[in-house]
Amino acid sequence: AKNHNSSCETFQINLLPSLYGIEFVIALVGNMFALYLLVTKERRNWHTGIVLSCNLAISDLLYILTLPLLIVYYALQKNWIFGRAACKIERFLFHFNLYASIFFITVISVNRFVALKYPFFSRTYLGPRQAKITSVVIWILVGVICSPVLKFASPCPDMHNNSTKNVCVSNCNQHNTEMSHFNYTMFLSVFGCVIPFLITFASYCVVIQVAWKSVSLTTLERRKVALLVISVVVLYAISFLPYHFFRMKHFHLKIIKHVDCPVYSAYQVTKGLATLNMCIHPLLYMAVFDSIRVACCGGRRENKTQDMN
Repeated sequence: AKNHNSSCETFQINLLPSLYGIEFVIALVGNMFALYLLVTKERRNWHTGIVLSCNLAISDLLYILTLPLLIVYYALQKNWIFGRAACKIERFLFHFNLYASIFFITVISVNRFVALKYPFFSRTYLGPRQAKITSVVIWILVGVICSPVLKFASPCPDMHNNSTKNVCVSNCNQHNTEMSHFNYTMFLSVFGCVIPFLITFASYCVVIQVAWKSVSLTTLERRKVALLVISVVVLYAISFLPYHFFRMKHFHLKIIKHVDCPVYSAYQVTKGLATLNMCIHPLLYMAVFDSIRVACCGGRRENKTQDMN
Protein backbone atom coordinates (compact mmCIF):
# COMPACT_ATOMS: atom_id res chain seq x y z
CA ALA A 1 0.00 0.00 0.00
CA LYS A 2 2.87 2.36 0.72
CA ASN A 3 4.39 1.80 -2.72
CA HIS A 4 0.95 2.23 -4.24
CA ASN A 5 0.52 5.57 -2.50
CA SER A 6 4.00 6.63 -3.60
CA SER A 7 3.24 5.80 -7.24
CA CYS A 8 -0.04 7.69 -7.00
CA GLU A 9 1.81 10.78 -5.74
CA THR A 10 4.38 10.68 -8.55
CA PHE A 11 1.81 12.03 -11.00
CA GLN A 12 0.84 14.79 -8.56
CA ILE A 13 4.46 15.82 -7.93
CA ASN A 14 5.21 15.91 -11.67
CA LEU A 15 2.06 17.86 -12.59
CA LEU A 16 1.40 20.50 -9.95
CA PRO A 17 4.65 22.54 -9.71
CA SER A 18 4.63 23.48 -13.41
CA LEU A 19 0.83 23.91 -13.47
CA TYR A 20 0.86 26.20 -10.42
CA GLY A 21 3.82 28.11 -11.89
CA ILE A 22 1.95 28.84 -15.13
CA GLU A 23 -1.22 29.77 -13.22
CA PHE A 24 0.75 32.05 -10.89
CA VAL A 25 2.14 34.11 -13.79
CA ILE A 26 -1.11 34.31 -15.78
CA ALA A 27 -3.35 35.01 -12.77
CA LEU A 28 -0.97 37.58 -11.24
CA VAL A 29 -0.56 39.53 -14.50
CA GLY A 30 -4.28 39.27 -15.43
CA ASN A 31 -5.65 40.35 -12.07
CA MET A 32 -3.05 43.09 -11.47
CA PHE A 33 -3.83 44.46 -14.93
CA ALA A 34 -7.56 44.34 -14.20
CA LEU A 35 -7.12 46.19 -10.88
CA TYR A 36 -4.88 48.77 -12.58
CA LEU A 37 -7.60 49.47 -15.16
CA LEU A 38 -10.23 49.64 -12.43
CA VAL A 39 -8.25 52.28 -10.56
CA THR A 40 -7.11 54.32 -13.57
CA LYS A 41 -9.82 53.92 -16.24
CA GLU A 42 -13.05 53.04 -14.42
CA ARG A 43 -12.88 55.18 -11.26
CA ARG A 44 -15.66 57.48 -12.53
CA ASN A 45 -17.89 54.59 -13.58
CA TRP A 46 -18.04 52.36 -10.53
CA HIS A 47 -21.30 50.58 -11.22
CA THR A 48 -22.41 47.37 -9.49
CA GLY A 49 -20.61 44.95 -11.80
CA ILE A 50 -17.29 46.76 -11.36
CA VAL A 51 -17.55 46.79 -7.55
CA LEU A 52 -18.14 43.03 -7.51
CA SER A 53 -15.36 42.39 -10.04
CA CYS A 54 -12.90 44.44 -7.98
CA ASN A 55 -13.62 42.29 -4.92
CA LEU A 56 -13.18 39.15 -7.01
CA ALA A 57 -9.76 40.37 -8.23
CA ILE A 58 -8.65 41.18 -4.66
CA SER A 59 -9.71 37.70 -3.52
CA ASP A 60 -7.66 36.18 -6.36
CA LEU A 61 -4.55 38.17 -5.47
CA LEU A 62 -4.72 37.07 -1.82
CA TYR A 63 -4.44 33.44 -2.86
CA ILE A 64 -2.06 33.98 -5.80
CA LEU A 65 0.58 35.18 -3.34
CA THR A 66 0.56 31.74 -1.63
CA LEU A 67 1.16 29.77 -4.86
CA PRO A 68 4.99 30.07 -4.66
CA LEU A 69 4.82 28.14 -1.35
CA LEU A 70 2.95 25.31 -3.10
CA ILE A 71 5.35 25.33 -6.04
CA VAL A 72 8.29 24.85 -3.63
CA TYR A 73 6.31 22.25 -1.63
CA TYR A 74 5.67 20.01 -4.63
CA ALA A 75 9.11 20.65 -6.12
CA LEU A 76 10.53 19.27 -2.84
CA GLN A 77 8.53 16.04 -3.36
CA LYS A 78 5.72 17.18 -1.00
CA ASN A 79 7.86 18.39 1.88
CA TRP A 80 6.31 21.33 3.76
CA ILE A 81 9.13 23.47 5.20
CA PHE A 82 7.20 26.65 6.01
CA GLY A 83 5.74 25.73 9.40
CA ARG A 84 2.33 24.97 10.88
CA ALA A 85 0.85 28.49 10.63
CA ALA A 86 1.76 28.90 6.95
CA CYS A 87 0.16 25.53 6.14
CA LYS A 88 -3.10 26.51 7.83
CA ILE A 89 -3.11 29.95 6.15
CA GLU A 90 -2.43 28.47 2.70
CA ARG A 91 -5.25 25.92 3.03
CA PHE A 92 -7.60 28.59 4.41
CA LEU A 93 -6.81 31.04 1.58
CA PHE A 94 -7.31 28.31 -1.03
CA HIS A 95 -10.81 27.57 0.28
CA PHE A 96 -11.55 31.25 0.88
CA ASN A 97 -10.64 32.21 -2.69
CA LEU A 98 -12.54 29.27 -4.15
CA TYR A 99 -15.82 30.06 -2.38
CA ALA A 100 -15.43 33.84 -2.60
CA SER A 101 -15.04 33.34 -6.38
CA ILE A 102 -18.15 31.18 -6.57
CA PHE A 103 -20.23 33.57 -4.45
CA PHE A 104 -19.10 36.72 -6.28
CA ILE A 105 -19.76 35.05 -9.64
CA THR A 106 -23.22 34.03 -8.41
CA VAL A 107 -24.00 37.61 -7.36
CA ILE A 108 -22.65 38.97 -10.68
CA SER A 109 -24.90 36.48 -12.49
CA VAL A 110 -27.99 37.40 -10.46
CA ASN A 111 -27.18 41.09 -10.95
CA ARG A 112 -27.00 40.56 -14.73
CA PHE A 113 -30.33 38.72 -14.63
CA VAL A 114 -32.03 41.53 -12.68
CA ALA A 115 -30.48 44.23 -14.90
CA LEU A 116 -31.88 42.60 -18.05
CA LYS A 117 -35.21 41.36 -16.71
CA TYR A 118 -36.05 44.30 -14.42
CA PRO A 119 -33.92 47.28 -15.64
CA PHE A 120 -35.89 49.98 -13.79
CA PHE A 121 -35.61 48.14 -10.45
CA SER A 122 -31.91 47.50 -11.09
CA ARG A 123 -31.08 51.15 -11.83
CA THR A 124 -33.15 52.37 -8.87
CA TYR A 125 -32.21 49.93 -6.13
CA LEU A 126 -29.04 48.03 -7.15
CA GLY A 127 -26.33 50.67 -7.18
CA PRO A 128 -22.69 50.67 -6.08
CA ARG A 129 -23.66 51.12 -2.41
CA GLN A 130 -25.71 47.91 -2.42
CA ALA A 131 -22.85 46.13 -4.23
CA LYS A 132 -20.37 47.23 -1.54
CA ILE A 133 -22.70 46.00 1.22
CA THR A 134 -23.16 42.69 -0.61
CA SER A 135 -19.39 42.36 -0.98
CA VAL A 136 -18.84 42.85 2.75
CA VAL A 137 -21.50 40.20 3.49
CA ILE A 138 -19.79 37.76 1.10
CA TRP A 139 -16.36 38.34 2.69
CA ILE A 140 -17.79 37.71 6.17
CA LEU A 141 -19.90 34.71 5.10
CA VAL A 142 -17.02 33.01 3.26
CA GLY A 143 -14.66 33.73 6.16
CA VAL A 144 -17.10 32.05 8.57
CA ILE A 145 -17.78 28.93 6.47
CA CYS A 146 -14.04 28.49 5.74
CA SER A 147 -12.86 29.03 9.33
CA PRO A 148 -13.01 25.29 10.24
CA VAL A 149 -10.22 24.78 7.69
CA LEU A 150 -7.91 26.45 10.23
CA LYS A 151 -8.81 23.69 12.68
CA PHE A 152 -8.49 20.72 10.33
CA ALA A 153 -5.49 21.68 8.18
CA SER A 154 -1.94 21.15 9.43
CA PRO A 155 1.44 19.68 8.49
CA CYS A 156 1.60 15.91 9.15
CA PRO A 157 4.40 13.35 9.07
CA ASP A 158 4.47 11.51 5.74
CA MET A 159 3.33 8.09 6.93
CA HIS A 160 3.12 6.48 3.48
CA ASN A 161 6.75 6.58 2.44
CA ASN A 162 8.66 6.07 5.73
CA SER A 163 10.31 9.46 5.36
CA THR A 164 11.01 12.39 7.64
CA LYS A 165 9.06 14.76 5.41
CA ASN A 166 5.99 16.73 6.51
CA VAL A 167 3.01 17.06 4.20
CA CYS A 168 0.54 19.97 4.35
CA VAL A 169 -2.95 18.46 4.18
CA SER A 170 -6.58 19.48 4.69
CA ASN A 171 -6.99 16.99 7.53
CA CYS A 172 -4.25 15.17 9.44
CA ASN A 173 -6.61 12.67 11.12
CA GLN A 174 -4.37 12.49 14.17
CA HIS A 175 -7.41 12.80 16.43
CA ASN A 176 -9.89 10.65 14.45
CA THR A 177 -11.41 13.69 12.74
CA GLU A 178 -11.82 12.05 9.31
CA MET A 179 -15.61 11.69 9.50
CA SER A 180 -16.22 15.21 10.82
CA HIS A 181 -13.90 16.58 8.12
CA PHE A 182 -15.81 14.61 5.48
CA ASN A 183 -19.13 16.04 6.73
CA TYR A 184 -17.68 19.55 6.69
CA THR A 185 -16.39 19.04 3.14
CA MET A 186 -19.84 17.80 2.09
CA PHE A 187 -21.36 20.98 3.56
CA LEU A 188 -18.89 23.14 1.61
CA SER A 189 -19.66 21.25 -1.60
CA VAL A 190 -23.44 21.69 -1.26
CA PHE A 191 -23.62 25.18 0.26
CA GLY A 192 -20.54 26.57 -1.49
CA CYS A 193 -20.88 25.00 -4.94
CA VAL A 194 -24.09 23.12 -5.76
CA ILE A 195 -26.56 25.76 -4.51
CA PRO A 196 -24.67 28.71 -6.12
CA PHE A 197 -24.43 26.67 -9.35
CA LEU A 198 -28.21 26.14 -9.43
CA ILE A 199 -28.82 29.86 -8.78
CA THR A 200 -26.30 30.85 -11.47
CA PHE A 201 -27.71 28.35 -13.97
CA ALA A 202 -31.28 29.59 -13.40
CA SER A 203 -30.13 33.22 -13.76
CA TYR A 204 -28.44 32.55 -17.08
CA CYS A 205 -31.40 30.64 -18.47
CA VAL A 206 -33.39 33.86 -18.03
CA VAL A 207 -30.49 36.07 -19.23
CA ILE A 208 -30.15 34.10 -22.49
CA GLN A 209 -33.91 34.14 -23.01
CA VAL A 210 -34.21 37.92 -22.46
CA ALA A 211 -31.10 38.76 -24.51
CA TRP A 212 -32.31 36.58 -27.40
CA LYS A 213 -35.73 38.26 -27.53
CA SER A 214 -34.66 41.85 -26.78
CA VAL A 215 -34.62 44.30 -29.69
CA SER A 216 -33.09 47.11 -27.61
CA LEU A 217 -29.73 45.43 -26.85
CA THR A 218 -26.83 46.50 -29.04
CA THR A 219 -24.47 44.00 -30.69
CA LEU A 220 -21.80 44.87 -28.12
CA GLU A 221 -24.22 44.24 -25.24
CA ARG A 222 -25.16 40.85 -26.71
CA ARG A 223 -21.48 39.98 -26.98
CA LYS A 224 -20.93 40.98 -23.35
CA VAL A 225 -23.79 38.73 -22.26
CA ALA A 226 -22.41 35.85 -24.36
CA LEU A 227 -18.90 36.33 -22.94
CA LEU A 228 -20.23 36.43 -19.38
CA VAL A 229 -22.28 33.24 -19.86
CA ILE A 230 -19.43 31.39 -21.60
CA SER A 231 -16.89 32.43 -18.94
CA VAL A 232 -19.08 31.18 -16.09
CA VAL A 233 -20.00 27.94 -17.90
CA VAL A 234 -16.29 27.25 -18.48
CA LEU A 235 -15.50 28.05 -14.84
CA TYR A 236 -18.06 25.58 -13.54
CA ALA A 237 -17.38 22.88 -16.15
CA ILE A 238 -13.58 22.97 -15.81
CA SER A 239 -12.82 24.47 -12.42
CA PHE A 240 -15.57 24.15 -9.84
CA LEU A 241 -17.77 21.06 -10.39
CA PRO A 242 -15.04 18.49 -11.23
CA TYR A 243 -12.97 19.56 -8.22
CA HIS A 244 -15.84 19.16 -5.78
CA PHE A 245 -16.90 15.81 -7.24
CA PHE A 246 -13.44 14.23 -7.13
CA ARG A 247 -12.64 15.75 -3.74
CA MET A 248 -15.69 14.08 -2.21
CA LYS A 249 -14.90 10.81 -4.00
CA HIS A 250 -11.29 10.88 -2.76
CA PHE A 251 -12.23 11.65 0.85
CA HIS A 252 -14.89 8.92 0.80
CA LEU A 253 -12.29 6.38 -0.37
CA LYS A 254 -9.94 7.55 2.41
CA ILE A 255 -12.62 6.85 5.02
CA ILE A 256 -13.15 3.28 3.78
CA LYS A 257 -9.34 2.83 3.53
CA HIS A 258 -9.38 2.18 -0.21
CA VAL A 259 -6.56 3.46 -2.45
CA ASP A 260 -7.61 4.30 -6.01
CA CYS A 261 -4.85 5.86 -8.12
CA PRO A 262 -7.11 7.03 -11.01
CA VAL A 263 -9.44 8.83 -8.57
CA TYR A 264 -6.48 10.34 -6.69
CA SER A 265 -4.88 11.48 -9.94
CA ALA A 266 -8.17 12.97 -11.15
CA TYR A 267 -8.49 14.78 -7.81
CA GLN A 268 -4.99 16.26 -8.24
CA VAL A 269 -5.78 17.40 -11.79
CA THR A 270 -9.01 19.06 -10.65
CA LYS A 271 -7.13 20.65 -7.72
CA GLY A 272 -4.93 22.38 -10.28
CA LEU A 273 -7.96 23.25 -12.40
CA ALA A 274 -9.71 24.74 -9.36
CA THR A 275 -6.87 27.25 -9.13
CA LEU A 276 -7.27 27.90 -12.87
CA ASN A 277 -10.41 29.94 -12.05
CA MET A 278 -8.14 32.90 -11.24
CA CYS A 279 -6.82 32.82 -14.82
CA ILE A 280 -10.32 32.75 -16.33
CA HIS A 281 -11.67 35.67 -14.28
CA PRO A 282 -10.08 38.34 -16.54
CA LEU A 283 -12.35 37.02 -19.34
CA LEU A 284 -15.30 37.62 -17.06
CA TYR A 285 -14.06 41.17 -16.36
CA MET A 286 -14.09 41.85 -20.11
CA ALA A 287 -17.84 41.29 -19.99
CA VAL A 288 -18.26 43.68 -17.06
CA PHE A 289 -16.12 46.73 -17.82
CA ASP A 290 -15.11 48.23 -21.12
CA SER A 291 -11.52 49.33 -20.47
CA ILE A 292 -10.15 45.80 -20.23
CA ARG A 293 -12.06 44.78 -23.38
CA VAL A 294 -10.71 47.80 -25.28
CA ALA A 295 -7.16 47.16 -23.99
CA CYS A 296 -7.21 43.47 -24.94
CA CYS A 297 -9.41 43.37 -28.04
CA GLY A 298 -9.58 46.91 -29.37
CA GLY A 299 -12.80 48.64 -30.29
CA ARG A 300 -14.64 51.50 -28.66
CA ARG A 301 -15.91 51.97 -25.15
CA GLU A 302 -19.61 51.60 -24.59
CA ASN A 303 -21.21 54.93 -23.76
CA LYS A 304 -24.02 53.49 -21.68
CA THR A 305 -22.82 53.36 -18.11
CA GLN A 306 -25.64 51.24 -16.83
CA ASP A 307 -25.50 48.42 -19.34
CA MET A 308 -23.79 46.06 -16.92
CA ASN A 309 -25.19 47.57 -13.75
